[in-house]
Formats: sequence, structure tokens, C-alpha cells
Amino acid sequence: MISTQRGLIFLVDDDPHLSALVAELLRAEGWAVSCFERGEDCLAALQEANPSCVLLDLQMPGLGGEKTLERITLLYRHLPVIVLTMEREVERVVNILRRGAYDFLTKPVEPAKLFTSVANGVEKYALAVRVAQLEREHESKGFPGLIGTSPRMQALVRQIERVAATDVTVHIHGESGTGKELVARAIHENSGRRERPFVTLNCAALPEGLQESELFGHEKGAFTGAVARKLGRFEAVDGGTLFLDEVAELSPGAQAALLRVLQERTVQRVGGLQEVAVDFRLLTATHRDLAEAVRKGSFRDDLFFRIVVYELETPPLRERPGDPLTLAEHFVATHGPRLINKRPRFAADALASLDRYAWPGNVRELENAVQRALVACDGVEITLEDLPRRTTPPPPETPLESPASVPRPRLSAPRGPAPTPTPRAPAQTLEQNERLLIIAALERCRGNRSLAAQQLGIGRTTLYRKLREYGLEQP
Repeated sequence: MISTQRGLIFLVDDDPHLSALVAELLRAEGWAVSCFERGEDCLAALQEANPSCVLLDLQMPGLGGEKTLERITLLYRHLPVIVLTMEREVERVVNILRRGAYDFLTKPVEPAKLFTSVANGVEKYALAVRVAQLEREHESKGFPGLIGTSPRMQALVRQIERVAATDVTVHIHGESGTGKELVARAIHENSGRRERPFVTLNCAALPEGLQESELFGHEKGAFTGAVARKLGRFEAVDGGTLFLDEVAELSPGAQAALLRVLQERTVQRVGGLQEVAVDFRLLTATHRDLAEAVRKGSFRDDLFFRIVVYELETPPLRERPGDPLTLAEHFVATHGPRLINKRPRFAADALASLDRYAWPGNVRELENAVQRALVACDGVEITLEDLPRRTTPPPPETPLESPASVPRPRLSAPRGPAPTPTPRAPAQTLEQNERLLIIAALERCRGNRSLAAQQLGIGRTTLYRKLREYGLEQP
């Protein structure tokens, strides 16, 4: 098989003259090209080769272009398919893109548009392959769910690897939804206690009167409703790791009892007299500032220094550039087959919106948004309309003048002759301005409509409709 520095492209078209011309253009640019006349032959070759892009004609004998496109997008999810077609009807083209095509080129193919579309598709494919590889690396290292390639996330993973090898007490802090429990589980799974239990307790979910009972257990008859002896979380952990989430919500009494357990490594059940030795590693977490809680007197300073031995911070999603897109793809792969028995791809405008949104709810909010989009999507592509409305704010506009900057009318007439009014240029309509913006974007992107849509902050479907409305479609 031919191998070049740029990679391999599959060209599927039953027109030998067009195939020869397109293949020659691509080979001159450094690509290796394999040509096929039928979709069945392309699908068979995909089982043995790994192309970076597929150029696919729609009108072919046998399986046909649309069925071939459907099979490729189902079996090779990230592989970009660029459709070659004589079709110029906007609705038909939009339907092709919805069914999974990365882009389309009308025949006869213009070399500049061909090179741009192929280069963009291959770049996106390489990124998707790299993301999948990083996910597998995280899974193999025992960090399930800790997905991300941003510098903050990679630094956190290195800290987890370092601290997991010890038995030191770790405090994890960060905003709600940033994955503090995932970090705690990763520490446990990569520690010497991995074969023992990982026990969790959300302190904020318990009334103050039950916190000590849940932590340390109680004897029969210790209080109303205690009809039998109950073991607490410290005894249940039995050589493993205990994770106390929202530890700042512990009552003063529970804080005092916890401090004693950390000092003595023994627990005394509520209503009991016997000391029970316990073996555990303690991990804690909170979204609150514990140091500030100590200053305010709501958290004991001696307990603070016991639990904050080694501190980890889970970064908010807005400080993890690129990770929202990586996580969104991960959640589609995780929840798509379960919810809708599909793994649809994201449209370019949907990806741009996910990347632009600040995600105040962090990873938890993003996961919920993806699940909502999976249920709402129709076909093989998640569009901007499928995402929750709060995650798709309109693109920033030019700020209007503030009321203070607008001159107020004078209450009395000015002295002297009235000034001659200056003629004003006729204002352009909104439609005229929009048409000019679209033309400028297409010129910047050398006719690449997908890229132009991204720069304009609109979906490809919207762009094609605007082209038709403003008479900008190619004749």
C-alpha cells in the first residue's frame, strides 16, 4: 500500500474520468489515494486500511452513496466523509449533512475547495483519534471519568499519581460538579488499599443528629429508634478508604468526635463504652473554603490541620480549555447507546456553543446537557437546537450606548440661529448587513461553508438557508 507523509484518502466514484482527475490533484498535494467504483468495495477495504478521509459520490450502482454513507458513519464514527454531488438543492444537501457527511462538494470539483475541505476534515479526524487515545490511557491508568487534556487537568492527574502511592490524608476542594468524588476514587483505586472497600458519606445529606451515628455507629437502645446495633462508616471501611464529602457541614459534636478518631485510630459507638480499633485512610472534600470556615469559627482549627495534610483542587470547567468538547464526546459515547441506541456526532455550531459556554454547573451540568441533547436529536447529528437553551447564548453583539452617554434634550432653545442639519447617509437594513457579513466570511474561508458557518457563529443549515434567501447559491 502506498504511504505518504500526509496519509491515505479513499475516493469512491463510478466515473473513472472524474476519479482520475481528483486522484491526480490529491496525489500532487502529497496524499495517497485508493479509488473504488462501488460502496461495497470501499466498505470491504475499510476493514483492512485506515484512511484519513473518504470522498464519496452519491449516484453509484449497487449499495449507492447514501447507504454507503450510513454504513461508514455507523461503523467508523469519526471518519470524515465528504460527499461529491451534482445536487444543488439546499434541502437535499442539508439532509446529507444531517445523515453524517462532514462536508459536500459540487461537481465539477474546484481544487481549492477540495484541498480546504479535505485538510479540515483530516485535522478534525486526527483530533478525535487523539481524544479517544487519551481516554483509553486514562482508563488504563485507573482514572475512569477523569477525562481532559487541558494543562490544569493533566497537572491534577500527576498529583493523583503521586499522592496515591502514599497513605497520607488528602483534602479535595473545588466547585460543585467538578468531580471531587471521581478524584477520591482514583486515589483509592491506585493505592495500596485498592483491594479493600471504598466507603463514602455525604455529610451535607445528614441531619446533625444522625451524623455521629452514621460515622461511628450506635448500640441498641442508644436513642429512640435504635432497635439494634449498627456499625458506622469507620468500622465498615475495614482497611480501605473513607471519603467524607462536604466535610464542612459536620456539626460541632461530630467534628470533635472525628478529631479523636484521627488521633487515636479508635471509635466509640454512640451509646457504647467499648473502644474499637479501626484501620482506614481518610479523604475529604468540600466546595466551601475550609480556611474561611475556620476564621469564622464554624470549623475547628485543630481538625482543619488534621485533614488538610495534602490538598488537591478540582479545576472548574471554564478553566479547562478544550475539555468541554472532549467530555461531550465522551458522554455521547457513554450515554448514546443506552438512551437512543445511537452515537450521533455534534454539528459544528453545537460544538462551538459547548466550547463558548461557561458551564457554571461544571462537568455535572455538561453531562446533563449532553443527555438532554441525545434525547432531543433527530438523526445522526446533534445540532444547536438540541442543546438546552441556557447553553446556547447568542453571540456577543456590539454594546448599545448607555443612557448616560446619550445627549439629553435641552429644556430651552439655544441662542442664535438654528444650525443647518447635516445630511445623513441612508442606513443599511439588517438583511443587507447580514448578506455582506456572509459574503465576507465565505471569501475569508475560500468558499468553505462549514468553516464560514463556524466563524459566523451559526449552523450550516442556517447558512445554506441564508445563501438561498440572499441569492448567493452557485448557479
